[in-house]
Amino acid sequence: VQLQASGGGLVQAGGSLRLSCAASGRTFSSYVMGWFRQAPGKERELVAAIGWSGSSTYYVDSVKGRFAISRDNAKNAVYLRMNSLKSEDTAVYYCAAAPLGYMTSRTYDYGYWGQGTQVTVSS
Repeated sequence: VQLQASGGGLVQAGGSLRLSCAASGRTFSSYVMGWFRQAPGKERELVAAIGWSGSSTYYVDSVKGRFAISRDNAKNAVYLRMNSLKSEDTAVYYCAAAPLGYMTSRTYDYGYWGQGTQVTVSS
């Protein structure tokens, strides 16, 4: 699976962005997909994940109620809608795929990574 993330940019605090991740490969629909982020000097963290059918999701506590992950298996795409952005959301965001049939929040389960897209939230 090859992944291509896009949609980052500069936004004011309180604003919104939608990240997109385009995937190649016939097995995309069977993978768990996740969005990670890494801020300068910090470890990479899982922000949100979605199971193969879209019915199960995971969010880190800091983004619950503000971010929404979704996927379109027909288009081989996964999205991250980010609302009410805060300065602490500033980071490079990565999409990743885990070739598993069950939800996982463990970074090492994600074997496929896209390039990052920068999100900068100005206060």
